[in-house]
Amino acid sequence: MGENDIIIGFDKEEVKSNEELNGVIRINYTGRYDSIVINSQIENTSEIFNFVKLDDKKINYSYARMPVLRQDMKNQKEIRFTAITKHVPQLSSNVKFRATIIQEHKEIAGDVAFLKIVQ
Repeated sequence: MGENDIIIGFDKEEVKSNEELNGVIRINYTGRYDSIVINSQIENTSEIFNFVKLDDKKINYSYARMPVLRQDMKNQKEIRFTAITKHVPQLSSNVKFRATIIQEHKEIAGDVAFLKIVQ
């Protein structure tokens, strides 16, 4: 397991409420795995990001944790997704996105990206 087995990144570091956030997960891991899990957490709130696009396909996934099965992945090395939140911060809110590689219910590798929701 290498340090860069999975990398998550976004097209911007700040996002507003109801603004699309485009992300990409790059998978450099060469071993076996069952799925990739994308997790979002907005600090100090129970509000979430909804996933609205996965690899150019429109979806409506309204949970903070989205699994993507390996057999459903178009491209085995990259996942592109779009997420939106309705959260409106007082000033700003910190957000953590985490991408993990899962094999037989165990986390093999992961990466974290941070951004802010602003007014």
